[in-house]
Amino acid sequence: MNNKLKKNKIRWGILSTASIARNSVIPAIQTSKNGEVVAIASRTFKKAQTFANELKIPKYYGSYEELLQDSDIDAIYNPLPVSMHAGWSIKCAEAGIPVLCEKPMAAKVSDVLQMINTFAQKDLLLAEAHMYRYHPMTKKVIQMIRGGEIGKLCTMHSLFNAFISDPNDIRRQKNTGGGALLDLGCYNVSIMRHMAGDEPVSVKALAQLNDDGVDISMGGVLQFPSGVIGHFGCSMESPFECSYGAAGTEGKILIDYGGMVAWPNEEFKIKHWRGDDYNEIIISAANHYQLMVEDFANELLTGQPMEFSLDDTVKNIRVIENLMEFWI
Repeated sequence: MNNKLKKNKIRWGILSTASIARNSVIPAIQTSKNGEVVAIASRTFKKAQTFANELKIPKYYGSYEELLQDSDIDAIYNPLPVSMHAGWSIKCAEAGIPVLCEKPMAAKVSDVLQMINTFAQKDLLLAEAHMYRYHPMTKKVIQMIRGGEIGKLCTMHSLFNAFISDPNDIRRQKNTGGGALLDLGCYNVSIMRHMAGDEPVSVKALAQLNDDGVDISMGGVLQFPSGVIGHFGCSMESPFECSYGAAGTEGKILIDYGGMVAWPNEEFKIKHWRGDDYNEIIISAANHYQLMVEDFANELLTGQPMEFSLDDTVKNIRVIENLMEFWI
């Protein structure tokens, strides 16, 4: 993106009152050094007004279209259901507004590529809100693996479960792009790709489907060019767990609490074995949502490219799409 804004802060608009916006991304923007939330949109004026008053957002709109017409908006965060990511992000591009789109950006590579091409034609910034990549714990784990702290990488594992009991929840609905793999497994796939430092050459998957044909629990195996095997599971019918680890010829690493979630304001622990030696590496608290929105805003303000490119987004969705072929 060639253009950069001549100001100190990005003025954000939020496209819907989704819980991820309320609980994580809006607070991160409000505490960021280079952004502020100035407007929120919902499908009803009353809901938008209530939400805005609670979070001290100056402007609110009863339709998404009205938000896109606000000339004060520099960027939009899109936390709509997966099935609406592409359509509404493209509408933002047509209105001339950069977008940070919640993960996963889409369920199909073709939709992601359409989004990328549209924003490129408009010379606008588009990015995926996959926040965990920014956390110091994630970066430390990858650094340790690259540095040979466990020897040659052999196997990886990852588990992400979150109990979602409401059958009407959008994450359990086919028409909204629901499913354990898209909502949770996208993290599992991403962390293993980053730990391996490569793209899988073969994938396998099994899934338990609900009456709507949505995967409510699934497991997958990824094989990488080096021979490294990664296996993972994700479920919407099991108590919360988010963990991952890697084993090599000389040791292993385990993150058994927090995993890819890594809640802000908490410190985390990397468990590391090398031979018979065991040590724990403490990672200080960090808000990866804030680091992410600041990185996005920084590109708009300075022209400095974001740390993670859309190439990573395409590669992750490609793996997910290949896994979904086993039950769709």
